[in-house]
This record gives sequence, C-alpha cells and structure tokens, in this order.
Amino acid sequence: MKVNHIEHIGIAVRSLDEMIPYYEKLLGTSCYAIEEVKDQHVKTAFFKVGETKIELLESTDPEGPIGKFIEKKGEGIHHIAFATDDADKALKEAGEMGLQLIDPVSRKGAEGLNIGFLHPKSTHGVLTEICSVC
Repeated sequence: MKVNHIEHIGIAVRSLDEMIPYYEKLLGTSCYAIEEVKDQHVKTAFFKVGETKIELLESTDPEGPIGKFIEKKGEGIHHIAFATDDADKALKEAGEMGLQLIDPVSRKGAEGLNIGFLHPKSTHGVLTEICSVC
C-alpha cells in the first residue's frame, strides 16, 4: 500500500462549540469546515495545518462510535488517516497483509472522501483510516 501523506488526525471531543476556539487559538488558523456525517453519528470540524488536517469529532448520538469512544476513553486522539490514490485498493492490500478490516470496501466520509478503517487490534492499537478522493 502506498501512502501519499497523513490526511488528518481525528480527535474526539465532547463539544465542537467549546473546542473550535481552543484549536483556532492553538493552531493560529480558523476552522474552515463543519460537517455532519449522519450515518456515522458525528459532527466534524476541520483545520488545515500544512498538508495535514486536524478533524475534531463530536458525537451526535451517545451510542455512535465517537459517543462510545468518549464514554470509554474520554476526549483525545481517535484515529490517524492516511491518504492514498485508491482507498479500495489500499484496503484490499491491507487485508492481504493480514490486517483486520473494519471496512472491507470504502464508504463516503466527511469532505466527500472515500474512507475505510483498519481495526486497531491488527495495527498495534492505532485506529487507522485509509482515505482517497472520490
């Protein structure tokens, strides 16, 4: 699998309203997009830092993945996302490498990206997202 760059780092937060001003001040840049991804029960906010983005993730449902993550582990880094030319090809290659796939094929994510996740049980504890432009 060829990775082009780190696409973003996902950070689970309880409240975008509280955390956006903090990250704007910390990073010295403005949040450039807020988006709800209904099927993932999450609202996102994005910041650009060089070629990489920071994605804040607020749960819209306590039973959704981010809600459960915060309940179990609290706020903090949720995942790292790598950009590839073809998420489906990269997911297939990851599976062939013996990595456990959460998503065997990509699905639509925030910012219109094709995304798929690798299970942290097979990636040394790091929830890993594979992304490509549609």
